[in-house]
Amino acid sequence: YGFDEAKAWEAMGFYRERFAVTGLYENEVFEGVTPLLETLVAQGRQLFIATSKPQVYAREIARHFDFARHFKVIYGSELDGTRTNKVELIRHLMAEQGLNPAHTLMIGDRKHDLIGARDNGLDAAAVGYGFGSFEELNSFAPKYHFQTLTELHQAFV
Repeated sequence: YGFDEAKAWEAMGFYRERFAVTGLYENEVFEGVTPLLETLVAQGRQLFIATSKPQVYAREIARHFDFARHFKVIYGSELDGTRTNKVELIRHLMAEQGLNPAHTLMIGDRKHDLIGARDNGLDAAAVGYGFGSFEELNSFAPKYHFQTLTELHQAFV
């Protein structure tokens, strides 16, 4: 919109004002996510969320929709813009948790997820039931590509 930095931060403030009280509750959990998370936890896997959304909102969304309990930690960006870059966010998560890239899989629905995985030495699984198109995801050559949530779930049973 051609905003200068001050105007952009003002617009972001208006967006966050609405999102904090209304917008974050307008999300929906895909049908089948809960059984998948339960399967992964039962297998002894450690699950994390790495989202560009501000961490404060990501944690509230996960709490409200009752899936926070499946995740060890939920990582997100800071309200000041720190760690909005997925490469930086995943690097932070990996370091803080002491994770071995060879034993870590990033599952994502956008190119930023796949770039974040690649640039941190992780294998990536692209999922076609999210927001990214097949072309967007495939152009980053993920190790795995699951078109449906059912396909993803079947890969772990």
